[in-house]
Amino acid sequence: MDFERLAGKLYRALGSHARAIDHVGSTAVPGLAAKDCVDIQVRVDAIHETGQIGLLAAIGFRCRPEPWNRVETSGGQECRKLVFAPPVGARSCNVHLREEGGPNCRFALLFRDYLRADEAARGEWGAFKRRLSHSVPDLLDYGQIKAPATEILMIAAERWAAATGWQPPPARSAGA
Repeated sequence: MDFERLAGKLYRALGSHARAIDHVGSTAVPGLAAKDCVDIQVRVDAIHETGQIGLLAAIGFRCRPEPWNRVETSGGQECRKLVFAPPVGARSCNVHLREEGGPNCRFALLFRDYLRADEAARGEWGAFKRRLSHSVPDLLDYGQIKAPATEILMIAAERWAAATGWQPPPARSAGA
């Protein structure tokens, strides 16, 4: 329910700039342990910082200042992105703008769909995250430890994708 409400707000603000808005990350996987933070991916044709930052700022979203905000490596390629925090006092979420068809966009969708489809992988990944969160309370340290483990998980996800013929879901028109 939270995702749908947030997605509607983002579609209204971004209009045709949004090719698709996807619920991604752990909260998009029923039954998976997750922080209480909704991860949203907005697929765009291209990253245009000034315009996109302005459109989201107009509804209170704040462009994150951290270095990982504008570039991430996925599939061995550097990919542009923008990450936004919610308006002050609003539901905790991260809004990731990624270019449609980019490796980082595909990564987020494959992660979600693989864990939705594979009950054993979902259970093991959730158990790993719970153990890690109990032993590493610092969020930055947690993320640095989780990142290489995610790469290992994604090897299995890629095998699953090849075996099932998985493809990223197509983009929809704004508001669809």
